[in-house]
Amino acid sequence: MTSQSTSAGPGPSAKWLAPLLVLMLGSFLPPMDSAIVNVPIPHIQRDLGGGNDDVAWISTAYSLGMAVFVPLSNWLSDRFGLTRVLRAALIGFLLGSGLCGLAWDLNSLIAFRVLTAIPGSLVPVVTISIIYRIVPRESIGTAMGLYGLGVIVAPSMGPTLGGLIVQDLSWRWIFLFKEPIGVIAVIAGLFLIPRMEGSPTVQKFDRWGYLTFAYGLSAIIVVSAKGQKWHWDSYLVMILSASAVLSLALFAAIENEVENPLIDLRIFRCWPFVNSLLLIGVLLIMLFGVSYYIPQFLQNVQGFDAHNTGMVLLPMGLLMVVAVPLAGKLYDWIGPRWPALVGMLGSVVGLTLISGGISVDMGRTEASIWVMIAMLGGALGMMPIMTNGLSWLPPHLVGYGGAMNNVMQRAASALGVAIVGVIVSRSSAQLTSDMSALQTPTSLPQYRDADQETLAGLYQQTQGHIQATADGDAFLVTAGLAVVAALLVLMLKKPPRPTSPPSGTPDSAPASRQSPQTRHPGRSANATR
Repeated sequence: MTSQSTSAGPGPSAKWLAPLLVLMLGSFLPPMDSAIVNVPIPHIQRDLGGGNDDVAWISTAYSLGMAVFVPLSNWLSDRFGLTRVLRAALIGFLLGSGLCGLAWDLNSLIAFRVLTAIPGSLVPVVTISIIYRIVPRESIGTAMGLYGLGVIVAPSMGPTLGGLIVQDLSWRWIFLFKEPIGVIAVIAGLFLIPRMEGSPTVQKFDRWGYLTFAYGLSAIIVVSAKGQKWHWDSYLVMILSASAVLSLALFAAIENEVENPLIDLRIFRCWPFVNSLLLIGVLLIMLFGVSYYIPQFLQNVQGFDAHNTGMVLLPMGLLMVVAVPLAGKLYDWIGPRWPALVGMLGSVVGLTLISGGISVDMGRTEASIWVMIAMLGGALGMMPIMTNGLSWLPPHLVGYGGAMNNVMQRAASALGVAIVGVIVSRSSAQLTSDMSALQTPTSLPQYRDADQETLAGLYQQTQGHIQATADGDAFLVTAGLAVVAALLVLMLKKPPRPTSPPSGTPDSAPASRQSPQTRHPGRSANATR
């Protein structure tokens, strides 16, 4: 994302709804791509081959691309302008997605997923910059609520759409169906999105900052995705983890010294923004943990096909469609605290219900209701929390804040799946050991002379109960995270209405036109609000 005013162009306008709808349509596509592959993975595996660990790279590669290239959005927007970068990113995303639909083997699909993620990572970040440029501050909650229909609803609807598509069509259509939507967004943007040019004086690109940040974040995502397979105490995992921490520490040192940092670290001096990042992280861990492992349980344990799995998750998506824009409107009326608190408490209740109720005999209606309640935190809380955190930043730092929001979303989604996976794996191992010790010929004399088919049925039933119990333990931990997040929500408060600063003051100047002393966190006495 760019730093909010780095691109010359029009300011807030009363006619912001039409361009916002176009922005919402475009921003819907990259988050959808990250979630829609979860359900059709078995179909892809049957067609292209590869083991479970190999096909997992379809999601991991996309997460890497989405996270690593986000920081480039600031510099690219300064150089080429917000409108041009958004248009090019959408076109690049459509080309990459089309290539994914034409992939001839697993390696080509993984490579094309990376190519799709590189421009896709720029779309949501640049979109937020444009929204904050064209929407008056008093309507920003409503605008972000509509924008949230793309970035929040898309991941929740992904499994449902993926299941419906592969039920009657080839898995390739999970990538190809987005092409006409993207083309409409690009063409409509030519006429409706205001033109915002780049700055005539673009600062030098902070390549060392970018390289250290990209490596550190990549290592974290790879460890999150592969730590369980490689073993958490293996040398490879420990080396990657330690090098990631060192690389990010070096990144922070570099950003505090260079005149034109890749990400202005002053954003971390603003506690309301940091608090919003923490809350977004918890919400994404819950969202992706539920949306990944509930479909896995329904298909692997209860034997649901892709279509029925998608239908179980459909109410969750419908809730998002209604609640996300409503939450944005509530932010404008009453601020972020109450919508976010109600949503987070709902998530605590929903996750607790899932933890206690998940079983081999769990009904489809029960699962739908529990998942829907568990997603209230994301439905009512995500956009007010994100909007509030960005609104506390000075205008010239909003772009950097949006970039960090996007990075947090990508990292938390990977960590969410990894954290839940670790708990499930360890709990399953312990339960399997306990069950093996209990299920002996002496304790189960009725199975002593049973045939192979009967014993296979017993094994399958036992494994189903083990999986249900392990998943329940994992969701109970996420419920605990939601309780902690509810306490952080109590600290939320809406920023005071901004007063127009005198012309020429640092906060009113575009970031790219401020002096290094004003932009650099260590060179200004008034670095942050």
